[in-house]
Amino acid sequence: MATLEPPSELITLLRKSLASSSIPLDNGNNEDETLSEEILIYCSFLAAGLADANEYESTVWEEALAPHLESLMNLNINDGTDTTSNVVENFRSATYRHVVGEDDAESYGDDDNDAEELTNLRFNLAYGGKILLHQTKLRLLRGHRYGLVGQNGAGKTTLMTAIKKGKLDGWPSHLKTHYVDSGSNVDPVYNARIVLSHLKDVTSRSTEDCLAMLKVLKFTDEMTNGTIGSLSGGWQMKLRLVTAVLLDADILMLDEPTNHLDAGTVEWLVRYLLEDLTDTTVITVSHDTPFMEKTCTDIIHYEQRDVWGPYRKLVHYAGKMSAFVEKQPQAKHYFELSNETGMKFIFPDPGRLEGIRTSTQKFLDMTNVDFRYPTSPTNQLTGITLKMSLSSRVAVLGANGAGKTTLVKMIVGETQPSNLGVCKFYVHQNLRVAYVAQHAFYHVEQHMENSPASYIQWRFKDGYDREKMESEGYKMKQEELDTIKENKFEDIWSRRVRAGVMEYEIKKVNVREKDNKYYSRDALLALGLEKWLKQTDEKIAAKEAGLDLRPTTTTEIQKHLNDFGLEQEFGTYGKVKGLSGGQKVKLVLAAAMWNCPHLLVLDEPTNYLDREALGALSSALNEWGGSVLMISHNKEFYSSVCREEWIMEDGNVSIQGVSTERTFKVARKKKKKADYEQELEGEQLLDKAGGNVNANGDKYKDATTNFWGRTVAKKELRNYEKAKKKGDVARMREILQIPKGKTMPGHEELGNGGS
Repeated sequence: MATLEPPSELITLLRKSLASSSIPLDNGNNEDETLSEEILIYCSFLAAGLADANEYESTVWEEALAPHLESLMNLNINDGTDTTSNVVENFRSATYRHVVGEDDAESYGDDDNDAEELTNLRFNLAYGGKILLHQTKLRLLRGHRYGLVGQNGAGKTTLMTAIKKGKLDGWPSHLKTHYVDSGSNVDPVYNARIVLSHLKDVTSRSTEDCLAMLKVLKFTDEMTNGTIGSLSGGWQMKLRLVTAVLLDADILMLDEPTNHLDAGTVEWLVRYLLEDLTDTTVITVSHDTPFMEKTCTDIIHYEQRDVWGPYRKLVHYAGKMSAFVEKQPQAKHYFELSNETGMKFIFPDPGRLEGIRTSTQKFLDMTNVDFRYPTSPTNQLTGITLKMSLSSRVAVLGANGAGKTTLVKMIVGETQPSNLGVCKFYVHQNLRVAYVAQHAFYHVEQHMENSPASYIQWRFKDGYDREKMESEGYKMKQEELDTIKENKFEDIWSRRVRAGVMEYEIKKVNVREKDNKYYSRDALLALGLEKWLKQTDEKIAAKEAGLDLRPTTTTEIQKHLNDFGLEQEFGTYGKVKGLSGGQKVKLVLAAAMWNCPHLLVLDEPTNYLDREALGALSSALNEWGGSVLMISHNKEFYSSVCREEWIMEDGNVSIQGVSTERTFKVARKKKKKADYEQELEGEQLLDKAGGNVNANGDKYKDATTNFWGRTVAKKELRNYEKAKKKGDVARMREILQIPKGKTMPGHEELGNGGS
């Protein structure tokens, strides 16, 4: 029969706990001493079992040990100054420190004797089936400003949400908390509310108080009486801050508060936190390190140590961010755009643009462009003169409301100049644009119950960007649909440039294919068919990128997500609702880059990425061969990528700096379906067989032009398809007019005509 060795270290700890409570174990009675020793050993075994199970809840230890220790204490002299509960708690704490190592509680350092303790609790925190924090301590003092620091996905926002809802074990119910979110969610009902009415309803403050606070942040009368949705991202963040000020909470939680804010408003927020919130405890999550350095008195860090097993705990460090980094040198990436962990983003090279042979040839040219919203009496943009090429790396700068986003929306095609016909406004017809907007999460969050891979599959399975087609900038209104019906237009079959004029081949209802007619772009625009043409141009541009051939299997999509740091755990097996803000940015970036764009537009890209991810993004942008246009208030980031700045002020643009010529990097040729299939191996072939692969339903294949660039007649095109089915290479070369000894780009399989 095997005999278990008593856990001697725990017996020693239990003896010390009893001694600290003035309970002697030697009362001169041998029988009592023998019984006492047996109780000590038994309780130590119980404690060892709880420690092995990683169970350190005070109530559980009290339940397991108190009855036995009470009998032990009854055997000995006790002056009544300590209870059994004290002994159990001392023993539990000592065991925890012995087994786990340094207790996270010890890092809280010396007490601030002048500060009121608001909370002092130990809790667990999980999201879904994932444990984010295990048996961690949170102690908050009134008037302190805590920076909550951790990697993307650690659970910072989840913790603040739990505090907001009072869901933490032992959270004091009397504390008044307020959570200022990052503004990543777009709520149509919220956006439709009037600013002043909303503020009064939420804060229960008088009209005078609300107006006074709005004026401090320079809200105009038009803004105050307008809808929340009409405000720019920066002004919406200001409104959330105004709400927080008027609510006067015990604990104020700020989630990325500098998102969308111009430099002046950030300075106001810093002054307000330092000078006016002396009795309010502040918890801040922000990737803006200079802001954290100026405002925080303490840092609470999500930390993982070997002795804690797979779980994280909150560890407190007194002092600013710089003091925290001195104690934890590995955290120096919070002060620099470094990538020491090896995180890497890989962007696909842009495809070729017809007629663009160097990185400095213009794909966008604007001269004296104006823009005015239909209901506005004045221009939002006036006399804009700009140009862009594949070498362009541009930062758009300016105060909130200066017109930055309005300009970007025109460049990406969501709006048109209000003085068309007078100004010059040229955008290459096949330009592919990836636009990551301020509120890009809005679309992703319509797919909360799906995996990121499923979201991309839904978006691109038809060979074009379905989400873009359903957006306001592309969706046809009833008037346009009626015009199509009145003119008996059935569909647009092709597009060509003839004598410098863009023309579209249109098939009419009940009219034979050979009687299709070409209409100029200007003629169709005059009929009000702008969105129809935009949809057509977008589909042609997508086909040029090979989206009609690229498989949308889970394997192919996950391979793409890996290039953006979204591992299979999150990309294939996780759900969108389980992603952190930083992980959602990675998903939005990956989805935007699926079509191998020529121009990447980033509106406040630094809002949700941690410093390591920002370093990876900066490196990827500098390696990428496409053009970059970004709106950002983070000079450290945009200056690492952009050499040209467009300064926006009162609807006008001034240019500083010049984008230097870059190496011409484009994909050598469009991938064929066979290329993708050759890349699949083993289980990936099974995935392809059961996965969702694009259907090639287009009428015209790649053989619409011959060797000399001229359009192949429809009759000859049909003959080409017949020859293709027979494998008659000579006949196909004849139809495409390929000279002997020459190979036609895109049709290398037809050879050079040699024997």
